Amino acid sequence: MTLDYLDFDYSEDAEGTGTWDAMASVRPERLGALHAEIARVLAWAHRTFAGRQGPCEDGGDWDYDLQAQAEDGTPLRLAYDATRGYLDAEAAPGGGRTTVTLSLSGSAAFGEALREAFDLGDAA
Repeated sequence: MTLDYLDFDYSEDAEGTGTWDAMASVRPERLGALHAEIARVLAWAHRTFAGRQGPCEDGGDWDYDLQAQAEDGTPLRLAYDATRGYLDAEAAPGGGRTTVTLSLSGSAAFGEALREAFDLGDAA
């Protein structure tokens, strides 16, 4: 699966936990496609690493942080419902841009599977 909106940057901490950070800013007409892409990534993670979500330092294999804000910096509601595979999202008021950040962190096994599933190539 290729990604059209999420372009991940990779970093790694001293314990070997990888972090993939992506940010996308879109106009209202593209927001649905961005949300669908985020839902696809998170659904994959929940399915592929079922029952193993949680901070690596607490024994989890992967975790994520998801945030959104309007053009003026106002935070917007954005939450993933893993049971329904659905993003509960609020659009920016007045037809402005919405900026979304998605950070995934995980074990080496999670990172390898993520790179393969979404053709991340050099995103270590």
